[in-house]
Amino acid sequence: MRFHDTSIAGVRIVDADVFPDERGEFVRAWAASDFEAQGLDTTLAQASLARNRLRGTIRGLHYQVAPFEEVKVIRAVRGEVWDVALDLRAGSPTHGRWLGIRLAADEHRLLYIPQGVAHGYQTLSDDAEVFYFVSAPYSPEHQRGVRWNDPRFGIDWPLGSPTVVSERDAAFPDFTDGRP
Repeated sequence: MRFHDTSIAGVRIVDADVFPDERGEFVRAWAASDFEAQGLDTTLAQASLARNRLRGTIRGLHYQVAPFEEVKVIRAVRGEVWDVALDLRAGSPTHGRWLGIRLAADEHRLLYIPQGVAHGYQTLSDDAEVFYFVSAPYSPEHQRGVRWNDPRFGIDWPLGSPTVVSERDAAFPDFTDGRP
């Protein structure tokens, strides 16, 4: 696996090992030892799959607060998405900055998102599926979010306004410092 730094402290792009042959491909998509060698958290409490029917769907931006803060490892397993990481960590040198990256099923690329960084995405294709490894179980009481169009962050979504966004995600208030 090949690990690449990004413009957000602690957020890493991971290119999986791909072994093609006459049968197709074998992809080594997760190796705890490779992540540990990079000093990354390998705790796995939950694995989740999100299916999205329509191009332009926005999910997020989500994060959890203590004691259920979470690391996420994200991969598109069908179609493609514009994946966004937003640094909400107080004291981080990249606090308030966001990063967008295209994840496509046929590229076998992962995005590692540390605790304190909100995550969301916009689907760039119909029938997109996103697979998550998560370090903490989902806790509704500890779930928080940032609205996709919060003016404080000015996230540039490639398809503009969402085709579909949940009522909950659309109703997140404007973000303020100090909000857990």
